[in-house]
Amino acid sequence: MLYAFVISLILIAIGELADKSQLLALVFATRYKAWQVLLGILLSTLVALSLATAFGMLVGEFIPPGVLPWVSGLLFVGFGVWTLSGDDGQDDEAAANKSVRFGPVLTVAIAFFVAEFGDKTQVMTIAIAADPGGALLDVLRDSGPAVSSALARVGLIPTGEISGVARFTGVALGATVGMVLADAVAIGVGRLLGRRLPERLLSRISGIAFIAFGVLTITAHYVASRG
Repeated sequence: MLYAFVISLILIAIGELADKSQLLALVFATRYKAWQVLLGILLSTLVALSLATAFGMLVGEFIPPGVLPWVSGLLFVGFGVWTLSGDDGQDDEAAANKSVRFGPVLTVAIAFFVAEFGDKTQVMTIAIAADPGGALLDVLRDSGPAVSSALARVGLIPTGEISGVARFTGVALGATVGMVLADAVAIGVGRLLGRRLPERLLSRISGIAFIAFGVLTITAHYVASRG
């Protein structure tokens, strides 16, 4: 569970860099208290990404194990290109203004659920749930006895297959925490910088990181299959 949690947290947090959800969080933070915004994000994200995790696990059952790393790797390369293209979809101000007024927390929750439905973050969670870093797991296991043993002791390398419950819990919670943390950082940094986040730089970092992870996933699987 810890491995799935950490992988999901890291990838989703990276994916949120300069994403429209961070900009939407900044807009709401100018209207409501930060804790109200973050609680609304937590509620909407937990529901949306739990659904995405369940769907991803279901999809993963129908894809042959040998094909899954290729699909997962290509998806992450696609996420990288998507991020680098800078297509943020709906304007953050418009999304905030269109939200239904049910009090601060529910207003934020509804707006984020609608904004994130079918968005890159939700699709990414589906991909992670289908194959939670399988190729990266192989790399960690082959990193040498000392390193792999240390990682296994803290639970970052599972000794066997990740069970369904552990995968669902780890991915859903990790993705949720990753998104909330990324948005919390955006709110804090945005207030310090007057909402002027280095969006282009963050998007490039995020996009390159995803392309690298996708290439690593495909390469590690190819090397393992050839060996």
